[in-house]
Amino acid sequence: MAAISLCMIVKNEEDVLERVLKSVENIFDEIIIADTGSSDNTKKIAYKYTDKVYDFKWIQDFSAARNFVCSKASTDYWMWLDADDIINEKWRGELLKLKENIDTSVDMVMMKYVTGFDKDDKPSFYYYRERIIKNHMGYSWEGRVHEAIVPKGKIIYSDIEIEHRKINKEYTDRNLKIYEDMLEKGEKFDPRSKFYYGRELYFNGKYEKAVNVFKEFLKEGKGWIENNIDACLQMARCYEKMGIYDERMKSLIYSFYFDVPRAEICCEIGRGFMEIKEYERAVYWYKRAVESENYERGGGFIQKDFYDYIPYIQICVCYDKMGDIKNAFEYHKLSKKIKPDSAAVISNERYFESYGEELN
Repeated sequence: MAAISLCMIVKNEEDVLERVLKSVENIFDEIIIADTGSSDNTKKIAYKYTDKVYDFKWIQDFSAARNFVCSKASTDYWMWLDADDIINEKWRGELLKLKENIDTSVDMVMMKYVTGFDKDDKPSFYYYRERIIKNHMGYSWEGRVHEAIVPKGKIIYSDIEIEHRKINKEYTDRNLKIYEDMLEKGEKFDPRSKFYYGRELYFNGKYEKAVNVFKEFLKEGKGWIENNIDACLQMARCYEKMGIYDERMKSLIYSFYFDVPRAEICCEIGRGFMEIKEYERAVYWYKRAVESENYERGGGFIQKDFYDYIPYIQICVCYDKMGDIKNAFEYHKLSKKIKPDSAAVISNERYFESYGEELN
């Protein structure tokens, strides 16, 4: 059995910290927490679970804080969690099994990070992250914000899901301010930082500036494939907010330069054609979404519904608009198999019931 340390950085997390620590109780050999300046009861809660609580002066650098806390680990491996993460009962058991059976030649374990949930509270948005790291191997966090460890060495993928369950879901400009501070200080942006800077601009409503950053990122040609594809998607969403339809569609198509079409891109193209009532062309792209391979282990952002439910229900609508009620009904049945309790499926069910025997 391998020994694993849990390493966390926290600040003013009294609303969620106990929740995550309870969810991992009796799993880790040590828990190490670095507090970056809490003014609430965060440290008091932390001390209930560990005596290894350290103060770390916040310097606008998440990597510095994470490298500090991870340097305190004394076990074979360390694992990171955020304060608003949890591990549910099913995955707790799997994590214990992994801990008991891990081949100690493994350097890094990748796990799903679930950050979005549908109306039924099922995972809808996730991506793989480096989660368990072998200690004393020179691994370090990079990036002042959206920090990461470059995957290398012997890597395995686990199906274990870490759920990111934020209580306060309001998006803030905290990360954007860090990037702006980097700009003011003349710090060089690596490709990953430039990509995430563009995303922060988009999420903060600075669409034109975000487009310019994404264009610069893509022009440099040094980005990772999945980031390149997502940059095209985010550019398209910026253009949509700006009301520029042609550039929006061109941005989506440009993603094919980097790799085969992703379902998320195909669905966005389909939606674009639906908006101008080009339903046959929309159906084509939604069908391509269904056929798309899920490249989840490529590390990209996966929006699960774009691979089945969304294209099925949109194809249903398109066929109905084209007057092909029987094909519309067939795709309604496919969407119903996936999400029978969704409001859209229930509404469509009532609609098709009005056709009676005509659909048999």
